Amino acid sequence: MDIVIHHNPDCGTSRNVLAIIQAAGYEPYIVDYLKTGWTKPQLKALFAAAGLSPRQALRLTKSPAVELGLDDPSVSDDILIEQMLLHPVLVNRPLVCTKKGVRLCRPSETVLDLLDRLPAGPLYKEDGSLLINEHGQRV
Repeated sequence: MDIVIHHNPDCGTSRNVLAIIQAAGYEPYIVDYLKTGWTKPQLKALFAAAGLSPRQALRLTKSPAVELGLDDPSVSDDILIEQMLLHPVLVNRPLVCTKKGVRLCRPSETVLDLLDRLPAGPLYKEDGSLLINEHGQRV
C-alpha cells in the first residue's frame, strides 16, 4: 500500500486531501478513525513520524477539546493522548502516511509534498481555489 489517510469524511480538508490523492492516481488505504478509534502506540508513532506533539495534533475547533479543558497548556501529553483515545475527533486531520513520510495535511495542499506524482490539472479545492494549474504545476 502506497498511501494511508486517516480520514474524516465530514471534514472538508480531509475530503480535499483524499480527492488530491485520488486525482494523482493513487488508491489510498482509508482509515475512518472516528469509527475505528486509535491505539496509544498508533498515535505515538504517527505523532513522532509527523514531528508533532500531542498538543500540536489536538483539534480545538469542532471537537470537545475546550469543554474537556484540554486547551489548558498545563494538561500533559499523556492526558491529551488518553482523551484522544476516548474521543477520536480530538485528533486533527487528515494524517497521511507515504514512503516520503507522515504529515498532518493542513492546509490540504501539504499532501502534494508526500506524492511522487502530481494530479493532472487544473485541480481545485472544494472552496474553488486552484491547487494545480492546467499545465500540471502547483500554484
